[in-house]
Amino acid sequence: MNQPIELQRSYWNEWNASHREQRLSDVSLDQRDAVFRWLSNLGRTDFSILEVGCGAGWLCPALKQFGQVTATDLSDEVLARARGRVPDVKFIAGDFMALDFEEQFDVVVSLEVLSHVEDHDAFIAKLSALLHPGGYLMLATQNRPVLEKFNTVAPQQPGHLRRWFNRDELKALLAPHFELLTIETLTPAANRGPMRLIAGLQAKRVLRAVFGRGLEKALAKAGFGWTLAVLARKHEP
Repeated sequence: MNQPIELQRSYWNEWNASHREQRLSDVSLDQRDAVFRWLSNLGRTDFSILEVGCGAGWLCPALKQFGQVTATDLSDEVLARARGRVPDVKFIAGDFMALDFEEQFDVVVSLEVLSHVEDHDAFIAKLSALLHPGGYLMLATQNRPVLEKFNTVAPQQPGHLRRWFNRDELKALLAPHFELLTIETLTPAANRGPMRLIAGLQAKRVLRAVFGRGLEKALAKAGFGWTLAVLARKHEP
């Protein structure tokens, strides 16, 4: 469903102010850890990095350890505050699909943005165009089967676009532009059905006290994570 960009901007300014500026959920923290792991394994600290959909800029301090960071988001009010909290990052407010970047990057990171854009093919194509050949995409998006089968999710609000993907759909979307290096799920989560007994918020608190996060990692490895996380490399010409 089409949503005017002004309405989307208003929605995300409010959402980011209420959520990402206040605290980070396990979902965000696990995504941050995955990106940190992937960047660390690449063994460089001189990357040019673009974060698409940076929200309140919460990931930027981690990204800065690996190079020069440019970060963009539709939430202009939230980005204005992020500039004061996170120095040495180039923040650009605006509609990503309408922005004109004058350079290509070594790494593009985009967390939980894909499901909230209108044209998914065009979005992935632009991410690819902004990468040097052989550059890396680090992307996370909601895992549709887990959200649909095991969770009751709040209904969409005005200004909120939403289309979730499963693993095969995400692979197919990326295939024209990227070689898939890693796809995994992160952060098991459930608030309905039998799965809530081991992946519900209260259940996880009890199980962590006994097992640490071992059971959660096993569930994620088995595909029950809230997040689909992808490391991919842009096709060479």
